[in-house]
Amino acid sequence: MEPDAPRQNLAIRAYRKLKHDIIRGRFAPEQKLLMSRLKDDYGVSTGPLREALSQLVADHLVVAISQRGYRVAPMSLAELNDIYDARAQLEGLILRLAIERGDDDWEAAVLAAAHRLAKVTAISSPDELLDGWDLRHKAFHTAIASGCNSPHLLQMRDTLFNQVERYRHLWLQETVMSPTALEQKRQEHATLVDVILARDADRASTLMRDHLMTPVPIITRVLKARGIE
Repeated sequence: MEPDAPRQNLAIRAYRKLKHDIIRGRFAPEQKLLMSRLKDDYGVSTGPLREALSQLVADHLVVAISQRGYRVAPMSLAELNDIYDARAQLEGLILRLAIERGDDDWEAAVLAAAHRLAKVTAISSPDELLDGWDLRHKAFHTAIASGCNSPHLLQMRDTLFNQVERYRHLWLQETVMSPTALEQKRQEHATLVDVILARDADRASTLMRDHLMTPVPIITRVLKARGIE
């Protein structure tokens, strides 16, 4: 614990760590979050912890139970399909605007992010591969979206991404550790970049929507195997 650190910093730190652990499955869907355990695990007092949990409620990762504390938010196939469809539709729109508005610097940023993503296989350990690929994959899609030049659309994009992350991690575990699946993703990214550079907005937005929906069948299989409907 850091008793002299500003309370806000403690709350932010607790929020980031708890969010990471929920996304990675350390806490199961609908699991009760015991304040005493959280205080010990994350080294913060009740005040900052409640602030962190309130933010996670806003992120739809935690549910507040009246007078009874907090639980991890449930997961369902209906939510999975709704969030992924909404995200795919929004990303298609953002990409169309990016192609219309993006300049040469935007194209260069997309190419650089794609190059860094393609080099992730040089990382050896499974954990490093998962974290490294995920980080660079996010950076690649963020570089593409940045060309739309709309702070409000990008904020909506971030909100949907926060809501999809727990589901997306299930897909990451299945995909990043599979050479075949990873190669398929590389091919999809390469094709997407080529179409973006050709400024073909119609085809690019369609490819983006299809690309973002490919995890859904994989995640559906994982959820059903865990008894989640």
